[in-house]
Amino acid sequence: MGKGSLVGDKPVFDNRDFPWAGQLEANAHIIREELANVIELRDALPTMQYISKTQKKIIKTDGWKTYFFTAFGERADRNCERCPQTAALLDKIPDLEAAFFSILAPGSHIRAHRGVYKGLVRAHLGLVVPEPSKDCRMAVGDEMVYWKEGECVVFDDTYQHEVWNDTDGVRVVLLIDVHRPLPPALDRLNKALLRMARMMPFVREPVRQHRAWEKEFYANA
Repeated sequence: MGKGSLVGDKPVFDNRDFPWAGQLEANAHIIREELANVIELRDALPTMQYISKTQKKIIKTDGWKTYFFTAFGERADRNCERCPQTAALLDKIPDLEAAFFSILAPGSHIRAHRGVYKGLVRAHLGLVVPEPSKDCRMAVGDEMVYWKEGECVVFDDTYQHEVWNDTDGVRVVLLIDVHRPLPPALDRLNKALLRMARMMPFVREPVRQHRAWEKEFYANA
């Protein structure tokens, strides 16, 4: 998948290769306005470790919260209703596989880790980046990324990456996974493999966990 990719095989990509990145940046102010309603609920949001137990290996605190819109073909309808304009923007992204607000508490550290599959690429749209911004960063391969509010960074998460928020503020990005741009034959194979992955336990279990949180949260809302 990496060797055949239409955007190359490197840690960080050029945003110009992904037209949807510009659309997200152009509408970042709208997404940020809807995020304000979510941030108020931060204490009630699920941690990444709750959604996916394998993430316990890379973060030991409860500082990484999530607010999902979609994941592996499963749409979080009630969450989307709370942020309708964000959900509408996400619906326009071709081959979107997952999308959520990634909310990282002050002083949090996500240990170095790798994604497992090059058929996807990942993007972060910076929404809330606390100062000093140099202390809020992500290493991807041999590159260091410093988020900027309203800007996207698109990267390959199969390269080792590590995240620090060494500030006193909360960092929020809109995290999305999309299919890697590939020539037709590889693209068909990639789509078939991702459809199969949706049936696997390592995907179904996080989906069930989120459904359980969603049911309880909105029953008490």
